[in-house]
Amino acid sequence: MKLYSYFRSSASYRVRIALNLKGIAYEYLPVHLVRNGGEQLAPAYREINPDQLVPTLLDDAGASIPQSLAMIEYLDEIQPDPPLLPGDPAGRAYVRSLSLQIACEIHPLNNLRVLKYLTANLGLTEEAKLAWYRHWVEVGFESLETRLVADRRTGRFCVGDAPTMADLCLVPQVFNAQRFSVDVDRFPILTRINENAIALAAFAHAAPDQQPDAA
Repeated sequence: MKLYSYFRSSASYRVRIALNLKGIAYEYLPVHLVRNGGEQLAPAYREINPDQLVPTLLDDAGASIPQSLAMIEYLDEIQPDPPLLPGDPAGRAYVRSLSLQIACEIHPLNNLRVLKYLTANLGLTEEAKLAWYRHWVEVGFESLETRLVADRRTGRFCVGDAPTMADLCLVPQVFNAQRFSVDVDRFPILTRINENAIALAAFAHAAPDQQPDAA
C-alpha cells in the first residue's frame, strides 16, 4: 500500500495509526502542505486526489481511497484483527459518532486551509486566528468529555480497554490542541485516554515527529 501523507496532518496521523495497529506495511509518500505554496495543490497530486487534501491511500490493487475514516474502515474490513469497531451495531454506531464528532465537528474548523483563509482572505490577525482555533477545540472537547464521562462504555480508551477508531481520531486532535496551547488538562478523561494510547507502539510510531518528512 501507499499513503500520501503530511507529518502534521491529523487525518494522515489517524490512518498511520490504523496501518500500524493492523501491521500493514506501506510506502510513505510525503505531500508537504506548506512548502512550495502547498504540494497538495500541484496538478500531479490533483490527479490523485481532486480535493487536494491528504491523506490518500492507494491499496495493493492501485485503487485510490480519499477520506481518513473511509480508509480506516476499509483497513478494518480487509484486516479484521485487531478490530477498530465493535461487533454489535449499537457499539459501531457509538464509535462512529465519537469519531465523526472529532473528524467533522472539531477538525474541519481548524484545518490548515481554513486557518489560512482566516488570515489571508478575511484579514484576521494571528492572535485572532489562534483564538478561533482554541475556541472550537475547547467547545468540541467539552462536549466529548461530557459524553465519555457519562457513558459506561468508557474504559482505558474511548470505548473499552482496546483502541477503536474513536481513539485514532482523538489522539491527533489532542496533539494539535497541545501544539496550539490549548489547556487539555481541563479534560481529564481525554487526557487519560490520550496518555494510554500514545504509550502503545502503534501510536508512538505514527506520531508526527517520527515521520520521514518531519525534518
